[in-house]
Formats: sequence, structure tokens, C-alpha cells
Amino acid sequence: MQSPPVYDICTLSAFKENDIIISRFEPYLNHHINLSAPHRHTFYHLLLFTKGAGSHTIDFEEFEVKPHQIYFMIPGQVHSWNFKGFTDGYIINFSDSFFQSLLLNPAYIESFSFFNGSVKDAVINLPLDSFNRASKLLEEIIEEAEGKRVMSADLVRLLMLQLFIAISRLSVTVNNKGPASYNQILLKNFQKLIEDNYLSLKLPKEYADLLYITPNHLNALCKDLLGMQAGEVIRNRTLLEAKRLLTNLQLNINEIAFKLNFNDNSYFTKFFKKLEGITPEEFRRKILNHN
Repeated sequence: MQSPPVYDICTLSAFKENDIIISRFEPYLNHHINLSAPHRHTFYHLLLFTKGAGSHTIDFEEFEVKPHQIYFMIPGQVHSWNFKGFTDGYIINFSDSFFQSLLLNPAYIESFSFFNGSVKDAVINLPLDSFNRASKLLEEIIEEAEGKRVMSADLVRLLMLQLFIAISRLSVTVNNKGPASYNQILLKNFQKLIEDNYLSLKLPKEYADLLYITPNHLNALCKDLLGMQAGEVIRNRTLLEAKRLLTNLQLNINEIAFKLNFNDNSYFTKFFKKLEGITPEEFRRKILNHN
């Protein structure tokens, strides 16, 4: 097994148009058979299944493929497919900069829960009415993209935002959420800080200082909203990156430990085994056997 490749939109040149790829899934999959193997994206990715069976994996969590299921991915996540039989749907890949010409807030896309990097929020099984609406919007997006009329790119952006908002409203309805509380906003800011600093900042106190709260407050809100201590949230992000790096066979364990700012290989191995229950070498063999 080769190291999981990293794909950008330019790599998938047959479907490229202005930092976005829009396609029905069956021809896209036929053109890129190699995408079934583990790989990373440098772009945002969504796929709505209309037909199909089998499984797909996002950041080492496996999901059953189901018609009417939509999933979302952010740049950097490790992904693979294992389809059984004919599979079809709609796929959109778009770059981080795709909406910048339209939106004043560059972080607007991150406001949607399914683009927050949490796998549990990224896979959604749509009720029939929501599936029909999503399919209709995706058909409009494909028609507009293929028509290449005046201002087509901007209309595609607007239709995509309409799709995102419709799915986001469904998630709010399903989860019975009201407006975000102060602590929910604080937690999101904490998670964003972890994403930006997990290689250099390891302690809850360091993040609490950046958030202008006490470590006790940070621990309390993580315990209340996530069911775990702040330190565990930080360690879990480091563990996820370790798993991602372990899929790259060009990196040995020492190199991975160094990339994650561990002092030595033995400390990294103890850290990994304590959280995952197996050593990094055993995890790598498990992934290789699975694929």
C-alpha cells in the first residue's frame, strides 16, 4: 500500500472550473477509481448519495453508505470508500477561497456545524423531503455550472449556500438547538484555538489564558458540553493527527513523533497507547490490513 496521496482540485483537472468541481458521482468515480483508497483533500468536499451500498470512512470512523445520506469534509481529513454495487449521487469539491469573492467573512463556511471537523456532525441521513430539496438544488447547481452563462459562478455560490443553510436548519431541528449560548461560543473558540495551536500548546491553562477565562471554567464547560476535561480535548486532537500521519508509510515513528513535537519516540508511543490502547506500530498494521 502506498502512502495516502493528498489531492487538490488541480490534481483532478478533468473536472476543474474556477476552484470548484461539480459532478454527478458515478462518472466522477469512474474517472477517479484510485479515490477509493485512503487519501486527503486540500479542499472542502460534500457528497449526497442517491444510490449505493458499502461503507466510507472519515478520519478512521466508518459509516454505512445509504441513499439520501449526505456527508461533508474539510481540508486535511483522511477519507476512503468501499462501495458495493452501483453507486451514484452528487459531488462538490471547492477550494477554501471559492466564496471569498462573495462573502466578507472568510470564516463564514466554518459556521456550519458539518464543516467544523467533527465527524459526528459531518454525516447526515436526510428525511425524504429534505433529500428531495437537496437533490433539486444540486441539479440546479450542475445545470448552472454546465451552462456557463453570465455570472454563473456567483449563482452557483448562492445555490450552494442555500443548500448549506437548508441542511444546517435540519440539523438544528433534529438536535433541538436554540441560539448558541455563551459557553457554546466559548467552546467553539477553544476548538478553533486547538486546531491552530495543538502542536505547540499542550496545556488547558495555555488555552484558558488565550480565552481570558480560568482553567477551571474551561474544564467545566468542556465537561458540561462534551463530557470530558479540556486536556482530553487537546490530547484527542493530537491523537487524530498522529493517526493521520501513521497512514503515511514514508514517515517512520520517530519522524511522526518529531512532527507532533514529542521529545522522543518512547514518550509518543506511551501517549498513543494510553489513548488508543495499541502502539503506533500496531495501529499502522491494523490500517494496512483493513485496506
